Amino acid sequence: MRVPEPLPSTLSTPFTVAEARQLGLTPGRLRSGDLRLPSRGIRVPVHRGGSVGAAGEAAARAEQRELAARCRPYLQLLPDAVLSHTTAARLHGLPLPPSYRHEPVLHLTRAPGRGAPRRRHVQGHRQALNDAEVVLLGEGLRVTSPARTWVDLATLLCADDLVAAGDYLVSEYLRSFGVPRRPVIPLAQLRAYVFGLAAVPGIRAARRAAELLRVGVDSAPESRLRLMLHRAGLPEFTPNEPLLDETGHPAVWADLGCREFRTCVEYDGAHHLTRDQQARDNHRDLLVAELGWHQVKVNAADMRLGEAWVAAKVVRGLVLGGWTRPEQ
Repeated sequence: MRVPEPLPSTLSTPFTVAEARQLGLTPGRLRSGDLRLPSRGIRVPVHRGGSVGAAGEAAARAEQRELAARCRPYLQLLPDAVLSHTTAARLHGLPLPPSYRHEPVLHLTRAPGRGAPRRRHVQGHRQALNDAEVVLLGEGLRVTSPARTWVDLATLLCADDLVAAGDYLVSEYLRSFGVPRRPVIPLAQLRAYVFGLAAVPGIRAARRAAELLRVGVDSAPESRLRLMLHRAGLPEFTPNEPLLDETGHPAVWADLGCREFRTCVEYDGAHHLTRDQQARDNHRDLLVAELGWHQVKVNAADMRLGEAWVAAKVVRGLVLGGWTRPEQ
C-alpha cells in the first residue's frame, strides 16, 4: 500500500479543503486513508496510536483544545455562524451530563434571515443574537456568551443539570486556604440578563433555574445534592459554609452547611478514596465534631439510591441539631 506524503505541519488539526489546496495538496491526497471526511469541504487527520490521557483539569483543557480545533473549519466555511448550545458550553467549560461531554454533533447558530446550517455532524439553529451575546475564544472562535449559552441550555438540559451549569458560572469564594474563585458572571448580572430576555426558547425554564442558583458551589454533584435537599423540604443549606472556631475564624469549610441547626453535608467524590485524602478526612471529621457540628457524608452511591434516601441521612443530622420537621 502506498504511504501518503506527510501533511504540512499547519494541517495537523482539522482543516478545510480550501486551506489544503492553497498549500498545494492534490485532490488525490485529500482522499487518502489518513484523512477523515466529517463534512463536505473539511478533512480531519487520523492520528495513529495514542498516548496516556491527562487527568483532571489538564484533561478538560485538552478536550477543549481538541473541540476548538474541530470547530474551526466549520466557522471558516460558515463565516456568519456562531458556536452555540452544548458546543459553546463545552468550550466555556460548563459542567454537562455525560451524554453531552463528547457529543458527536456541533451546534451552530445563524441569524433568523439565514438558513439554518445543514451539514453532517452539525445541529443547526436560527436565533437573533446581539453583539454582547457573541464572544471570541481562542484563535477567534465565535461563540455565544456564557450567559446566552446558559439560557440556550434550558432547551436541552433537565432542571438539575441546568442549575449545576449555572452554579458553575456564578460560583465565587474567598476561603482561608486555596485560590480565590471569581465568577464567570456574577449571580445578580446573570439573573438580570435572564429576566430581561423575552420570546427566547427556554426562557421560562431558565428563569426558574436562575432563582435556584447559589454562589460558592465547587462541583456539579454538590449542586444536585443541594437541590435534592431543597425538594425534600429541608432547611436551606448554604454552599461553602464556614465552621467557626471559638475565636470566630473559619476552621473548616463545609460543602453545604445549615448554621441554624449546626448540620453540614459533605459530598465525597472519588478522590476521597485515596489513602492521603482519607487521612485528611479523618482529621477533619474530628475537628467538625469538636466544633459542635453534625456532619453527614453523601457519596455517588447514596445519590443513586434517590432523594428520599439522601434526605433521610441529612434529616438525622438536622434532628440532632434541634430541627423538627413541620407538620404536613
